Amino acid sequence: MPEYYAYWISTALLSALYLVSATIYVIKRDWVRQALADLGYTASYLIPFMIVIKVLGPVAILSRVSVTLSDLAYAGIFFHLLLSALAHAGVRKPAGALPAAIGLALLVTSFMTQNDARSVPSPYVQAAVR
Repeated sequence: MPEYYAYWISTALLSALYLVSATIYVIKRDWVRQALADLGYTASYLIPFMIVIKVLGPVAILSRVSVTLSDLAYAGIFFHLLLSALAHAGVRKPAGALPAAIGLALLVTSFMTQNDARSVPSPYVQAAVR
């Protein structure tokens, strides 16, 4: 039973992190553009793409229309958070990597406990445990 609560709490917090981030990308577009430029990314075309991804990832995990799509969303969020943390570390701003580190911890907790809370299990959780 604790795994059930761990799944829903970590998934809700991860989803909130992503949805708040998407909201910030919409509301403070110029600040986000400058923050990305400080990390070395001058391509402003990434912002609308990231907004869509930051909304669709949690939606895919929470709705669980398909286990495969949900697991793909977990993988995409994992790589996004990992690359975000590395980008901040690369420009020697480790404090900027804190949200990504928190997100990674929430993501791992959510992924590893999803079979305890969902009726259709993910085959990748057993593979990750071995």
